[in-house]
Amino acid sequence: MEGNQGRRADRLRAGGDAGTAGRLNAAECRAKVAEARTALGALREVLWQVPSGGGPDGLSGLMSEVDALVMAGEAGRVAVLQEAMNRGESDGGSAALTTAQWVRHHAPSTIAGGAAQLVSVATAFGKRVNAPVRDAVEAGRLPVRSAAVVVSEADKLRPLLADGAEPHVLEGLIGMAEQHGPSGCRLLRDGLIAKYGRQGVLQDQQTMGKSFIRLSQPQDTGANTFEYRLTLNVEGKAVLEAALGPLSAPRPVDGERDLRSSDRRRGDALVTLVRRAVAAGDEVGKTNKTTLLLTMSYEDLRDRLGAATTLGGLDAGTHLAPETVRRLCCDGSVIPIVLGSEGEVMDWGLEKRFFTDAQTKRLWLRDGGCTYPGCGAPPQWTDAHHLVHWADLGPSDLDNGALLCERHHTIVHTRRLAGRVVRGPFGQRVEWDLTRGSYDDLLARRATSNTATEPA
Repeated sequence: MEGNQGRRADRLRAGGDAGTAGRLNAAECRAKVAEARTALGALREVLWQVPSGGGPDGLSGLMSEVDALVMAGEAGRVAVLQEAMNRGESDGGSAALTTAQWVRHHAPSTIAGGAAQLVSVATAFGKRVNAPVRDAVEAGRLPVRSAAVVVSEADKLRPLLADGAEPHVLEGLIGMAEQHGPSGCRLLRDGLIAKYGRQGVLQDQQTMGKSFIRLSQPQDTGANTFEYRLTLNVEGKAVLEAALGPLSAPRPVDGERDLRSSDRRRGDALVTLVRRAVAAGDEVGKTNKTTLLLTMSYEDLRDRLGAATTLGGLDAGTHLAPETVRRLCCDGSVIPIVLGSEGEVMDWGLEKRFFTDAQTKRLWLRDGGCTYPGCGAPPQWTDAHHLVHWADLGPSDLDNGALLCERHHTIVHTRRLAGRVVRGPFGQRVEWDLTRGSYDDLLARRATSNTATEPA
């Protein structure tokens, strides 16, 4: 309490000095605020005097002035609340109010919502790390609701960032919130982690997301319809959206508009996907219409840095971690668009990057199913995996291929496991080294071997 009183005395002395220097003191500021409120109240009656058309003197210019005044009012509420919190006036007293209740009591416009955001922002502005957000609010660039999301997102990202990255991340969040509001700010999270996060953080988060994938049992709604609850990770969402996109587009009939809602079209598309898969059986086809397109620099893919970005459709702009991309690229329905250092297209995922249907069937015959030790998944449930990834110059031939079910395919990429095709008395089989990082050891041995065989 003594500390607060001391700070208050310092501010009072500073205010007196400021007043003598020609600045407004507290009483004069309050009078000006009241004058502005009176002017706004009278504005409706004199709007007819404002010239038509654009320009600073027209209605558009007046709208900008009123909006700037509203933003200044929001910044003023934050400043007043901070002062009340510093003095201890907002956290109890004879009325036994919480800080949020104090805000609702003295700022009735927040009764319908916004008091909690105001409290969180005022609290956050007491921390030095949030000074850029406070400056943006005081400058009228951010409303309180956007500032609250920026602070929340920054708090979530801060433990994941590389050293020295925080100012850049905060600047990016503020800029996105200015242009696109809170929703746009949230969409920036994975991109910021990919660019400024510690190595492997985005991959760890996306790998962990697999454990939350769920599809509920059908719930009877009582109207001859059934509801499912589906939860996907970012990878599953990207793949599903790539498949649903072409099938859920509006389809006019005889020149008449498709009157189905977007949700109805998506539901019909999902049923169509399942019907096609069931009808095709083991011969499930993959066409360019249901292909997932990804862009990523070759260096990032090779060194497992940054993230790939999805192209096309409603899911465009989703970020996928490097090891997730490597695993998806074993599947011919995913085309990586590999970019060079200047952003030029180096590779559109040519067919030679993937195992052909004939090669896959030969892997079915050779491996008989998932090759991970102890797994009995049949061939129909597997993907063809490159033992040495094509990004590491591994060929798409049978000696470099192995069948893996989706679960163990993820494990092999996540744990960086190496496998090899060996010949035994009963033919060829795949042997796995389950030591974490064994794939990196394999690449190191290959690099040493290639260096040793290069001509002097």
